[in-house]
Amino acid sequence: MTKFEPADPTTHFPPDFVWGVATSAFQIEGAPTEDGKGLSIWDSFCRQPGAIADHSNGDVACDHYHRWEADLDMIADLGVDAYRFSVSWPRVRPSGAGTWNEAGLAFYERLVDGLLARGIKPYLTLNHWDLPDELQAGGGWANRDTVHRFVEYAQGIAARLGDRVASITTHNEPWVMAVLGHENGVFAPGIKNRATATQAAHHLLLSHGMALQALRAQGCKARLGLVLNLSPMHPATDSDADQAKAVLEDGRLLRWYLEPLFKARYPQDVLDDLGADGPQVEAGDLQIIATAMDFMGVNYYSRSVVSAAEPWDVHSSGREVTDMGWEVYPEGLTELLVRLHQDYAVPPLYVTENGGAFKDRLEDGRIHDHQRTDYIARHISAVAEAIRQGVPMAGYMVWSLMDNFEWASGYEKRFGIVHVDYATQQRTLKDSALWYRNFLQQRRAQRRQRQAV
Repeated sequence: MTKFEPADPTTHFPPDFVWGVATSAFQIEGAPTEDGKGLSIWDSFCRQPGAIADHSNGDVACDHYHRWEADLDMIADLGVDAYRFSVSWPRVRPSGAGTWNEAGLAFYERLVDGLLARGIKPYLTLNHWDLPDELQAGGGWANRDTVHRFVEYAQGIAARLGDRVASITTHNEPWVMAVLGHENGVFAPGIKNRATATQAAHHLLLSHGMALQALRAQGCKARLGLVLNLSPMHPATDSDADQAKAVLEDGRLLRWYLEPLFKARYPQDVLDDLGADGPQVEAGDLQIIATAMDFMGVNYYSRSVVSAAEPWDVHSSGREVTDMGWEVYPEGLTELLVRLHQDYAVPPLYVTENGGAFKDRLEDGRIHDHQRTDYIARHISAVAEAIRQGVPMAGYMVWSLMDNFEWASGYEKRFGIVHVDYATQQRTLKDSALWYRNFLQQRRAQRRQRQAV
């Protein structure tokens, strides 16, 4: 795919296409116990020896809880339409049930009102992985009771903010929570049990559907949806074994979530592979999960290449690799979006996360992150190509607004278009941020020119 020049493909984007940046609460807020906040599973996971690569935690992160006004000014300066953020469940309802924390709710009201005052649309996520620790003590997402606690939480947030936010996402990346958190154990809560993981995945999907129904019954005005992390699944070779492996892994990453959401069923090949580790599904669950969404978010970073024999060497592709060890493969985003449109009755789609971690260096007060700039530009071009092929795209959001606590990697990996000096909390716009701002300015200028004709 050729490199992307900012002025070229603007006509491929609908006039109401939303451009934004994204973060999540645990990764930027800090203030883990301030103003009545309860602990989350990530607060606890960070205390497990060896869980975080640099032995860090999210206690301070980007100190956004105290610096939110300046951060909103920074977002406004970028000229984006939208800011995707998450609410910390234990900040607003510390135990996950029972008493609400007014100070926590007030923080998010200030945040939403501050965005609106700056002309930025708030895109709210309810669950970006930081389940209240007290709910985990009762079984967490493996316990069906957590489904009902989540619905209560969703209703409480919608009652306070649903009239002002543009959208509400129920969950961010249920695959990550289920598989990395409950099967591989490399993310919170650190469980290693496949049956627990599949049950957690089912309960996450069920709570999504139940929450959508409850919020609509409540009269919530915000658009409602879900965000999935998805990648095309390619076999490493043309061998029968590699191709079969790719089909099964496609089932575990993509179809395990897409089939119940859009066809009210789990894929039979994955169920067969799971055997006794499959989830317990009650009558009516799948119909609830398939409740129609107003939008769906797609988080994309790279394709997946699988081998039945040994792990695929990402460097064998000859392509650039990010600091996460992920291949830069923008054409995979087009492939993925076109497939979603062709195979499922998808609602309008957003790319809700897309970006790259690279080793940035601060030189003379600037960060010349040409690799990240090129990554973002080429993936925007991939979205434009998907639109050209008829995919109903509604928006694109860069991950991440700023460098932050990158989960099990701690502070070793930097995804931000804004550099954060963690010692001083100084923010510095990288060249990628300046490019993105310039791209949006050119797009608005061209749109005004077309309207004037």
